[in-house]
Amino acid sequence: MTAPDSTLPDSSAPAATRACATPADLFARLRSLGVEVSTHEHEAVFTVEESRHLRGLLPGWHSKNLFLRNKKGQAWLVVCEEERRVDLKALGELLGAGRLSFGSPDRLMEALGVTPGSVTPFAIINDDARQVTIVLDADMMRHGTLHFHPLVNTMTTAIEPAGLLGFIASCGHDPHIVDLDPVTLPAEPATVTPSAEDAPAGG
Repeated sequence: MTAPDSTLPDSSAPAATRACATPADLFARLRSLGVEVSTHEHEAVFTVEESRHLRGLLPGWHSKNLFLRNKKGQAWLVVCEEERRVDLKALGELLGAGRLSFGSPDRLMEALGVTPGSVTPFAIINDDARQVTIVLDADMMRHGTLHFHPLVNTMTTAIEPAGLLGFIASCGHDPHIVDLDPVTLPAEPATVTPSAEDAPAGG
């Protein structure tokens, strides 16, 4: 039997872990740019619904961050208001991207170095290959304070719009500021739980 060639890569070996920026790296970059931020620590939150209880502690604008790809493998990070329901088909047409769909967790990690629940415009610090196009909700830029996770979902960082733009530029990206109203679906009707007075009388 021929011995295996030790020069060939071992396909069973785990892939090397990508070296990604940490919150400390992010804060150091922001300090070097003279961008003032404040950060609030909290339990891990993974969805908009889970983070709603933080609103009283963190007044300002809160986001929903969509990592999207098209059939050509091009990637977008769309940062919009948390209540906005975006029509992906219409968004793809607006951006000239074709059909868009959500990127997988593996592709998210490969492109931006974060996991689901921690997606944020700050993750552009990890996009050394400049493979992600960042799209910012135009309505967001009219607010005074913006809140995003600083690469992990156990903290939320407040930043001004000008500071965010300066940070993105320092990462070599030119964000697209887009009016997303034309691609926004109507809000879903609120679910009302019947009260005792509303319950039908027994027969």
